[in-house]
Amino acid sequence: MDNTLFKFEKEVQERQKLICAKYGAIYYHTPVTQLLGIATQTFAAVEWPINGLRNPIQSEQSSNWYIWAGEQFSDTADFFEPMHIFHLRDNHPKILDYLGLPPGWRFLFVGDDHYEDVWFDESLLRI
Repeated sequence: MDNTLFKFEKEVQERQKLICAKYGAIYYHTPVTQLLGIATQTFAAVEWPINGLRNPIQSEQSSNWYIWAGEQFSDTADFFEPMHIFHLRDNHPKILDYLGLPPGWRFLFVGDDHYEDVWFDESLLRI
C-alpha cells in the first residue's frame, strides 16, 4: 500500500472507531483495499436513504459490505458491483465512516446530518 493510501486508511479508521463507540459495536478493521458490493445504479438518482449491511466475511479480498441507495434493493445477481473501498472517497465519503462495523451490522442515513440509524441484525449472520 502506498503512503497516500496508508495515510487515508488511518484517517478513515479514526472515524470508523468513533461510529463503533457511539453504537456499542466492536471495531472491525476493514482495509480500504478490500472490495464491497455497491449498487451504483441506485445512486444515479441521488435517492435516500443510503443503506449498508455486512454479511459474514468469506474471503480476504471482500469486506462483505453491500451498499445501496433508496428504500429497497434487488436480489438479482447483477444488482451489486464490486468496488474497492477506497473509491468511495471520491463520491460517497460518508459511507466510509460505517465500514468499521463488524459482520451483522447495518446502517442507514439520510443526508450528511439529517438522520442516521445503526443497528445489529443477527439474521445477517445466518447467511
